[in-house]
Amino acid sequence: MITKKSELEYYLQQDAIASWRLKKNGLRPKLFGDEIWKFQVALRKTEYYHNICRGSKKIFIIHYLWHRFLFHRLSVKLGFSIPINVFGPGLSIPHYGTIVVNKATQVGKNCRLHEGVNIGATNGSAAAPKIGDNVFIGSGAKIIGDISIADDVAIGANAVVVTSITEKGVTYGGVPAKKISSNNSHSNLCKELFK
Repeated sequence: MITKKSELEYYLQQDAIASWRLKKNGLRPKLFGDEIWKFQVALRKTEYYHNICRGSKKIFIIHYLWHRFLFHRLSVKLGFSIPINVFGPGLSIPHYGTIVVNKATQVGKNCRLHEGVNIGATNGSAAAPKIGDNVFIGSGAKIIGDISIADDVAIGANAVVVTSITEKGVTYGGVPAKKISSNNSHSNLCKELFK
Protein backbone atom coordinates (compact mmCIF):
# COMPACT_ATOMS: atom_id res chain seq x y z
CA MET A 1 0.00 0.00 0.00
CA ILE A 2 1.42 3.37 -1.07
CA THR A 3 1.50 5.86 1.81
CA LYS A 4 4.62 7.96 1.04
CA LYS A 5 5.81 9.94 -1.97
CA SER A 6 8.97 7.79 -2.09
CA GLU A 7 6.79 4.64 -2.28
CA LEU A 8 4.76 6.18 -5.10
CA GLU A 9 7.97 6.86 -7.05
CA TYR A 10 9.20 3.31 -6.36
CA TYR A 11 5.93 1.72 -7.55
CA LEU A 12 5.92 3.83 -10.73
CA GLN A 13 9.56 2.99 -11.43
CA GLN A 14 8.95 -0.74 -10.95
CA ASP A 15 5.82 -0.58 -13.13
CA ALA A 16 7.86 1.16 -15.85
CA ILE A 17 10.60 -1.48 -15.66
CA ALA A 18 8.03 -4.30 -15.77
CA SER A 19 6.41 -2.71 -18.83
CA TRP A 20 9.74 -2.39 -20.70
CA ARG A 21 9.32 1.35 -20.95
CA LEU A 22 11.83 2.90 -18.55
CA LYS A 23 14.77 3.08 -21.00
CA LYS A 24 12.59 4.02 -23.99
CA ASN A 25 10.09 6.53 -22.67
CA GLY A 26 10.71 7.22 -18.98
CA LEU A 27 7.94 7.72 -16.45
CA ARG A 28 6.10 10.55 -18.21
CA PRO A 29 3.35 9.37 -20.60
CA LYS A 30 3.33 10.67 -24.17
CA LEU A 31 0.84 13.46 -24.86
CA PHE A 32 -1.03 11.39 -27.47
CA GLY A 33 -1.52 7.66 -27.10
CA ASP A 34 0.16 5.76 -24.25
CA GLU A 35 -3.24 5.21 -22.57
CA ILE A 36 -2.21 2.07 -20.68
CA TRP A 37 0.71 3.88 -19.05
CA LYS A 38 -1.55 6.86 -18.29
CA PHE A 39 -3.92 4.38 -16.62
CA GLN A 40 -1.11 2.89 -14.52
CA VAL A 41 0.10 6.34 -13.41
CA ALA A 42 -3.49 7.31 -12.52
CA LEU A 43 -3.91 4.00 -10.63
CA ARG A 44 -0.80 4.58 -8.52
CA LYS A 45 -1.55 8.25 -7.85
CA THR A 46 -5.15 7.41 -6.92
CA GLU A 47 -3.84 4.76 -4.50
CA TYR A 48 -1.40 7.24 -2.97
CA TYR A 49 -3.87 10.10 -2.49
CA HIS A 50 -6.62 7.74 -1.32
CA ASN A 51 -4.34 6.27 1.33
CA ILE A 52 -3.00 9.57 2.64
CA CYS A 53 -6.46 11.20 2.65
CA ARG A 54 -7.74 8.37 4.87
CA GLY A 55 -5.13 9.45 7.40
CA SER A 56 -4.53 12.95 8.69
CA LYS A 57 -3.79 14.63 5.35
CA LYS A 58 -7.31 15.65 4.29
CA ILE A 59 -5.80 18.67 2.51
CA PHE A 60 -5.00 16.43 -0.48
CA ILE A 61 -8.66 15.57 -1.15
CA ILE A 62 -8.72 17.70 -4.34
CA HIS A 63 -5.70 15.79 -5.68
CA TYR A 64 -7.42 12.53 -4.84
CA LEU A 65 -10.66 13.52 -6.59
CA TRP A 66 -8.79 14.66 -9.72
CA HIS A 67 -6.73 11.48 -10.00
CA ARG A 68 -9.79 9.36 -9.21
CA PHE A 69 -11.62 11.07 -12.09
CA LEU A 70 -8.71 10.38 -14.50
CA PHE A 71 -8.44 6.80 -13.25
CA HIS A 72 -12.17 6.17 -13.75
CA ARG A 73 -12.21 7.73 -17.22
CA LEU A 74 -9.24 5.63 -18.39
CA SER A 75 -10.71 2.48 -16.79
CA VAL A 76 -13.89 2.87 -18.85
CA LYS A 77 -11.98 3.74 -22.03
CA LEU A 78 -9.63 0.74 -21.79
CA GLY A 79 -12.11 -1.81 -20.38
CA PHE A 80 -10.20 -2.27 -17.12
CA SER A 81 -12.01 -2.98 -13.87
CA ILE A 82 -8.98 -2.90 -11.60
CA PRO A 83 -9.49 -1.60 -8.05
CA ILE A 84 -6.89 0.36 -6.11
CA ASN A 85 -4.55 -1.19 -3.51
CA VAL A 86 -4.60 -4.67 -5.06
CA PHE A 87 -1.34 -4.95 -7.05
CA GLY A 88 2.18 -4.69 -5.68
CA PRO A 89 4.97 -2.86 -7.54
CA GLY A 90 5.95 -4.07 -10.99
CA LEU A 91 2.49 -4.31 -12.58
CA SER A 92 2.63 -4.78 -16.36
CA ILE A 93 -0.42 -4.51 -18.63
CA PRO A 94 0.72 -4.98 -22.24
CA HIS A 95 -2.65 -4.62 -24.05
CA TYR A 96 -5.97 -2.95 -23.47
CA GLY A 97 -9.13 -5.04 -23.38
CA THR A 98 -11.44 -6.34 -20.68
CA ILE A 99 -9.68 -7.06 -17.39
CA VAL A 100 -11.78 -7.66 -14.26
CA VAL A 101 -10.22 -7.93 -10.78
CA ASN A 102 -12.10 -8.34 -7.50
CA LYS A 103 -11.30 -5.67 -4.89
CA ALA A 104 -10.51 -8.33 -2.26
CA THR A 105 -7.77 -9.84 -4.42
CA GLN A 106 -4.16 -9.50 -3.22
CA VAL A 107 -1.36 -9.61 -5.80
CA GLY A 108 2.38 -9.49 -5.07
CA LYS A 109 5.11 -7.72 -7.01
CA ASN A 110 5.91 -8.13 -10.72
CA CYS A 111 2.60 -9.35 -12.13
CA ARG A 112 2.08 -9.33 -15.91
CA LEU A 113 -1.61 -9.23 -16.72
CA HIS A 114 -2.97 -9.76 -20.25
CA GLU A 115 -6.35 -8.87 -21.77
CA GLY A 116 -9.44 -10.94 -21.04
CA VAL A 117 -8.28 -11.87 -17.53
CA ASN A 118 -10.83 -12.31 -14.74
CA ILE A 119 -9.68 -12.62 -11.12
CA GLY A 120 -12.56 -12.88 -8.71
CA ALA A 121 -14.72 -14.46 -6.06
CA THR A 122 -17.48 -16.99 -6.62
CA ASN A 123 -20.98 -17.81 -5.34
CA GLY A 124 -21.40 -14.52 -3.48
CA SER A 125 -18.29 -15.07 -1.37
CA ALA A 126 -16.13 -12.10 -0.42
CA ALA A 127 -12.96 -14.21 -0.49
CA ALA A 128 -10.81 -13.70 -3.60
CA PRO A 129 -7.49 -15.10 -4.86
CA LYS A 130 -4.14 -14.31 -3.27
CA ILE A 131 -1.44 -14.22 -5.92
CA GLY A 132 2.29 -14.32 -5.16
CA ASP A 133 5.27 -12.51 -6.68
CA ASN A 134 6.50 -12.78 -10.29
CA VAL A 135 3.28 -14.23 -11.72
CA PHE A 136 2.45 -14.18 -15.43
CA ILE A 137 -1.27 -14.38 -16.32
CA GLY A 138 -1.97 -15.09 -20.00
CA SER A 139 -4.78 -13.79 -22.19
CA GLY A 140 -8.28 -14.88 -21.17
CA ALA A 141 -7.19 -16.66 -17.99
CA LYS A 142 -9.71 -16.96 -15.15
CA ILE A 143 -8.62 -17.25 -11.51
CA ILE A 144 -11.69 -17.79 -9.35
CA GLY A 145 -12.40 -18.38 -5.67
CA ASP A 146 -10.66 -18.39 -2.31
CA ILE A 147 -7.38 -19.79 -3.64
CA SER A 148 -3.71 -18.89 -3.60
CA ILE A 149 -1.11 -18.86 -6.36
CA ALA A 150 2.54 -19.41 -5.41
CA ASP A 151 5.47 -17.24 -6.53
CA ASP A 152 7.02 -17.53 -10.01
CA VAL A 153 3.98 -19.22 -11.58
CA ALA A 154 2.93 -18.79 -15.22
CA ILE A 155 -0.75 -19.25 -16.04
CA GLY A 156 -1.40 -19.97 -19.72
CA ALA A 157 -3.91 -18.33 -22.01
CA ASN A 158 -7.56 -19.24 -21.37
CA ALA A 159 -6.69 -21.34 -18.32
CA VAL A 160 -9.36 -21.65 -15.62
CA VAL A 161 -7.77 -21.84 -12.17
CA VAL A 162 -10.19 -22.86 -9.40
CA THR A 163 -7.78 -24.63 -7.01
CA SER A 164 -4.67 -23.33 -5.28
CA ILE A 165 -1.28 -23.61 -6.97
CA THR A 166 1.16 -24.24 -4.12
CA GLU A 167 4.22 -25.32 -6.10
CA LYS A 168 6.55 -22.43 -6.98
CA GLY A 169 8.03 -21.94 -10.44
CA VAL A 170 5.60 -23.95 -12.59
CA THR A 171 3.31 -23.35 -15.56
CA TYR A 172 -0.40 -24.15 -15.44
CA GLY A 173 -2.86 -24.29 -18.32
CA GLY A 174 -6.12 -25.83 -19.48
CA VAL A 175 -9.70 -26.09 -18.24
CA PRO A 176 -9.58 -26.80 -15.36
CA ALA A 177 -5.95 -25.70 -15.03
CA LYS A 178 -3.32 -28.33 -14.31
CA LYS A 179 0.47 -28.36 -14.29
CA ILE A 180 1.79 -28.50 -17.85
CA SER A 181 5.44 -27.58 -17.30
CA SER A 182 8.11 -27.02 -14.66
CA ASN A 183 9.11 -23.73 -16.31
CA ASN A 184 8.75 -20.64 -14.16
CA SER A 185 7.33 -17.27 -15.20
CA HIS A 186 10.64 -15.42 -15.56
CA SER A 187 10.89 -15.83 -19.35
CA ASN A 188 7.56 -13.97 -19.64
CA LEU A 189 8.62 -11.07 -17.42
CA CYS A 190 11.12 -8.24 -17.96
CA LYS A 191 14.64 -9.45 -17.11
CA GLU A 192 15.46 -6.09 -15.49
CA LEU A 193 13.15 -6.96 -12.58
CA PHE A 194 15.51 -9.71 -11.45
CA LYS A 195 18.76 -7.70 -11.36
